[in-house]
Amino acid sequence: MTITQPTSSRPDFRERAKANEVPVARLIGFEAEKIGEGRAAVVLAAGPQHANPMGTLHGGILCDIADAAMGMAFASTLGPDESFTTVELKINFFRPVWQAQLRAEGVVVQRGRSIGYVECTITDEQRRVIARASSTCMVLRGDIAAGR
Repeated sequence: MTITQPTSSRPDFRERAKANEVPVARLIGFEAEKIGEGRAAVVLAAGPQHANPMGTLHGGILCDIADAAMGMAFASTLGPDESFTTVELKINFFRPVWQAQLRAEGVVVQRGRSIGYVECTITDEQRRVIARASSTCMVLRGDIAAGR
């Protein structure tokens, strides 16, 4: 994947993702492991700090790591003057989590000129499926992509 530097001094979003310089990643505690060729993986050590009122992992955390993996996977398909936005996200939860090493793997299933479809599988350290997610992404170009 070729990464280009935008005209501003701020690093390109692809560079920030690869360097784990994404504010939400720091907040939640996940890291990108690999990004490229329509695929991306992020990892998270899920623990009590991520719990919902019932004591299990909050579903929003699973949404965040799935969205990150799918977004990075989709971003790896973009040209130098393109950006994107997620227009739809769906997730199914299969197992509760209290504490685990989670891995979210995103893969671009279909990439059209304007719309792409991406899927993600979240597994624990025993490779049990915790959740599956999908998203639809829209490619942005020109003035719409500027500053994103």
